[in-house]
Amino acid sequence: MLISSPTAGSLFMVAAPSGAGKSTLVNALLAQEPAIRLSISYTTRPPRPGEEDGREYHFTTVEDFLARKAQGEFLESAEVHGNYYGTSRIVIEQQMKAGTDILLEIDWQGAQQVKKQFPNAVGIFILPPSIPALEDRLKKRGQDEPHIITRRILAAGGEMAHAPEFEYVIINQEFATALSELNAVVKATRCRFTQQSTRNAELFAQLGIHANPQ
Repeated sequence: MLISSPTAGSLFMVAAPSGAGKSTLVNALLAQEPAIRLSISYTTRPPRPGEEDGREYHFTTVEDFLARKAQGEFLESAEVHGNYYGTSRIVIEQQMKAGTDILLEIDWQGAQQVKKQFPNAVGIFILPPSIPALEDRLKKRGQDEPHIITRRILAAGGEMAHAPEFEYVIINQEFATALSELNAVVKATRCRFTQQSTRNAELFAQLGIHANPQ
């Protein structure tokens, strides 16, 4: 289902290979921009140390996930590193119509699916400064076994090959710079004509400003 009607809220999709620092950047952005709501996805992977159900993810079983998918509940879904991930389409749509900006932490497969339904979604791809730096970050994270780290490194090349499909690319070499660039993308998106005219419909009507006919 294509969601092409204007919404007051914007939809941001942030993707990256494991270890590029995506979650750290997103968490820092959310701390600075409380008006953005992080979409909580469903996943069948087990929680990592410190993660809580309903905060980082809705953790569920493969059977439950596949049942929800069959009912058309997910905006996008994908299998990544042997686990399923999915985002609730209904919740996203309701929040955007209400004027809430939504951010999805997503993989390139999911981003492709989202674009088919929300063509105005803004894609942001986070790149590491190098493959050795990516490997070093994965090791320091201390969350995965060595063979899992090796698998993630091997997968990173294929994932990064899809960076051209995203509107923006941020190289996370220096964290403060990367965060500043991520913030800039958010602010610029909020100034797009579609968002401004929808959020400020009364003002635009008073000023006699109308969207260009398609």
